[in-house]
Amino acid sequence: MPYPRLPPSLAATRSQRRYRRYLAGIIMLVLCWFGAMAAQAQTLRVGVLQFGTVNWELEVVKTHRLLERHGVALEVVPLASENALAVALQGGRVDLIVSDWLWVARQRETGHAYQFAPYSLSVGAVMADPSTGIDEVEDLRGHKLGIAGGPVDKTWILLRAYARKVAGLDLETAVEPTYAAPPMINALMLDGRLPAAVNFWHYNARLEAQGLQPLVTVERMLEELGIDPVPPLLGWVFAEDWAEKNGEALRHFLEATYQAKAILAADDTAWEPLRGLVKPENEPMFAALKAGYRAGIPKRYGDAEIAAAQRLFQVLASEGGGTLTGNVRRLTTDVFWDGFRLP
Repeated sequence: MPYPRLPPSLAATRSQRRYRRYLAGIIMLVLCWFGAMAAQAQTLRVGVLQFGTVNWELEVVKTHRLLERHGVALEVVPLASENALAVALQGGRVDLIVSDWLWVARQRETGHAYQFAPYSLSVGAVMADPSTGIDEVEDLRGHKLGIAGGPVDKTWILLRAYARKVAGLDLETAVEPTYAAPPMINALMLDGRLPAAVNFWHYNARLEAQGLQPLVTVERMLEELGIDPVPPLLGWVFAEDWAEKNGEALRHFLEATYQAKAILAADDTAWEPLRGLVKPENEPMFAALKAGYRAGIPKRYGDAEIAAAQRLFQVLASEGGGTLTGNVRRLTTDVFWDGFRLP
């Protein structure tokens, strides 16, 4: 005797229940997968200056979720000074900071194996007040020269080497160095109490937006001193043994930062959410800061740039002496992490 057929409405109800149970199962599997991925996500702790320009780039990495698909999370740790950054890295509080390859070389010389990957060319300039008649480096003679980075500031030392070569000028005796913090250097320039100054690129951009002019750029100094291509001067710095254990996450992080650079290089609208971090006083200053940031983006990084950094080290060592380089005699290639290159 055949079983009685279910009414169509009841059959449809059972089918819908089976479908719902199946769908709920799929959803649970997806949620479990996402939960597992979140649990496995690796967190990179990045130390930054609280109001530094590195924050601009990392904000783009976060807002565009450039690391999420790689299972890497970013913890940004704001710190108050360059010294605090170094201490945080050395103490294991953070995994990465931005510094220069000379600091890495000095650390390696003392047995602390850190390595470097490129962040910025940091192409700056010596700024001058056009009303003072300072048009060439020779015109600095007899004037005060503001220097933001102290006696061992690398741009100041590079300027000395450049002036010695192109003009036979010993700037250590020809000018009156005036050392001060970067904001104070800018204030003295704008007040007319300093006719020229060496400062960090973003402070120079603010000066240029207010009518001051580059006297000589770092790029021109390097070219005159036979250093080509321009090597990255600033980079991400991390412990070598940490990089060996976390190479894939580090590579994803560096790739994400260069994706962020590409966004900021090509898209003016990407800068609008960053106004609160950039803090431009007006639109010309905002434009100057964008241009300065974009000029510092490395386009290539490989053997040629590392060799250029080694030649630059020899110039700095010759002009700056042991006060700058410590016991480091040459810049070895193991300073530079070999897990990242730019075409």
